[in-house]
This record gives sequence, C-alpha cells and structure tokens, in this order.
Amino acid sequence: MNEYVTRVPLEKAYRLINHGPTALVSARANGVENVMSAAWVCGLDFQPPKLTVVIDKIAKTRSLIEQSGVFVIQVPTAAQIALTHYLGTHTLAQEPDKLQRAGVELFSLPDVDAPLVTGCAAWLACRLIPEPHNQQQYDLFIGEVTAAWADSRVFQDGHWRFEQAPASLRSLHYVAGGQFYATGESLNLNIDS
Repeated sequence: MNEYVTRVPLEKAYRLINHGPTALVSARANGVENVMSAAWVCGLDFQPPKLTVVIDKIAKTRSLIEQSGVFVIQVPTAAQIALTHYLGTHTLAQEPDKLQRAGVELFSLPDVDAPLVTGCAAWLACRLIPEPHNQQQYDLFIGEVTAAWADSRVFQDGHWRFEQAPASLRSLHYVAGGQFYATGESLNLNIDS
C-alpha cells in the first residue's frame, strides 16, 4: 500500500464509480487469485452502498466470487491502460500465469479477503449479495460496498480532482477494439459540496 491510499467514507463510495469508469474486478478463493476488466459497473444504492457488475460465465473471476462471496472493484488509471486491456482480453482458464504476464502487483488491506491491484485510483471492497436468477440469467452481480479507498492525489473531500493531478492518474472509459478515453475536463456548477 502506498502513502496516497486513503479511506473513503461509505456514504461517498458511490462517487468512486458514478462517472462510469472501466473497472478491474479482483477475487480470491481456495488460494487462487484473479483480476479481470469490466466495462459495466454501476452504482445501485446509497445506504448501504451497493453496486452492480456484469461478469460473463466464462470468467474465472466469476467462480472465485461465487465461492468466496467477496470481491474488489478498482478504478484503473490511464497509466494502466495496457494492463487493463490485457486483463480484459486474457483468461486465467487458458493462461495460468495471466497476472504475472500482465505485470499485476497485488496488495492486501485489513478486513478485505480479496486482493487489491496496486496503482489504481480507487478501490471498493464488496460483499456479494447472492441473486442466483440475476447471476445466471443476466450475468449480473450485486455487491454491497463494505469499505472504500482512493488515491488522495485524485480524490479528495468526497470528489474527484482529476484536473489537479497528473493525466496518468485519470480514469479509463472503454469503447471497443482497444479504444479508451481518459476522464476529461471538469465542468462544475458549484451547487453540490
């Protein structure tokens, strides 16, 4: 863990993903760890904070989440574009050394039984809320956010501050075919504190 990782109050956790970034999903079960990319992550509720993530049946991370009941959603940075793309286009089932090949560095935090990816802009530890029908029919998983952290260089006082940080720390937004956008200019009406 680095000096910039700071806890985010749960009532502000939704702000870490409400701008629609591409995310990394990590999980661990029975000694196996994996990380995958996910473009479809969305805030669902405020109290307690919840989110949804779509995870295809072929993803090894999905079975790890189903076994362990916990996972972490991370917001990767522009500096991690190659890593993010690699994790979304390679599977642990066919590439057992996927994380090493991608150059993923993992770390742990107290009370989180899933690995976290070093270098991200934000992390949301989640407890799976089992919804078998949604998971099977729609590949839709619901997580209750149990703890959250952000890089204080880009998230302060409950708000993203991308315009004040190096461009390499901006979040990614995936389109298709290897094309991403980085979070851009801030437009602020100054009505919400």
